[in-house]
Amino acid sequence: MLSAIVQGILMGSIYGLIALGLTLIFGIMKVINFAHGAFLMLAMYISYYVIVGLNLHPYVSLIIVVPVMFLFGYIVNKFLIQYVLKKEADTREPIGALLLTAALAIILENGGLGLFGTDYKTVITGFSSESIEVGSIIITLPKLYAFILCFIVTILFYIFLHKTEIGRKVRAVGQDRNAAKLMGINVEKTFNIAFGVGTALLGTAAVAIVPFYNLHPTIGTTFGTMAFVTVVLGGLGSIPGAIIAGLLIGIVESVSSLFVPYTLSPMIVFYGFLIFLFIKPSGLFGSPHDW
Repeated sequence: MLSAIVQGILMGSIYGLIALGLTLIFGIMKVINFAHGAFLMLAMYISYYVIVGLNLHPYVSLIIVVPVMFLFGYIVNKFLIQYVLKKEADTREPIGALLLTAALAIILENGGLGLFGTDYKTVITGFSSESIEVGSIIITLPKLYAFILCFIVTILFYIFLHKTEIGRKVRAVGQDRNAAKLMGINVEKTFNIAFGVGTALLGTAAVAIVPFYNLHPTIGTTFGTMAFVTVVLGGLGSIPGAIIAGLLIGIVESVSSLFVPYTLSPMIVFYGFLIFLFIKPSGLFGSPHDW
């Protein structure tokens, strides 16, 4: 049981990191990005080919993957999402951005199938099969390194939001975009940066996952669904909620696999998620007045 809890925490940290980008984009722009999982898949393939093609250590590939994903997110938001949002500025219930991100998910996933094929790809590193023992607990090094990476990135992300001028602008726009505009903040540029940062966080998560997870074009569906569950469970727009919800989901998924087949453990997570929503629809840290 203790070993399962530890494994759940390690995997849950990755769920939390993936959800961070999604909750940042929603919290600032109020845009639900259905292409989040597809963006993760793209980041994982970029990481894979950087590692294999340039023969780099997986974590060294961060210096390439993260900037590329930031630029990708910035461009997608500036030339696609912002264009749709401007066209629907006077629409009472705009859904264009939502449909756009859903279309992007379909395009990227099917493009991945056509470009990369259906074969699974695996990154073999010098530490892929190594593990350490702490008492009766066995911890695989790739997941331990992924946990450490997620922890460091989360701290840096907190510093970015609270200690930098750009981070304060992002939070100001998220709180009240009209007041932020009156204070001289370029709201559209801030949106672009927020979307780019959210996508760059996916790049970090991709590098963390690649050393121990088989890569295929539909992998985004699995992690994307879990990211949405994590965000809603933590509370829409709540960054601490995304982290804590990710850890809880990882623990539940890992512990439940002791009692049911591993393939059924996600079902336990989803049923538990639905029951929790009946009790507290706003999530762990969400406000009941947000909507």
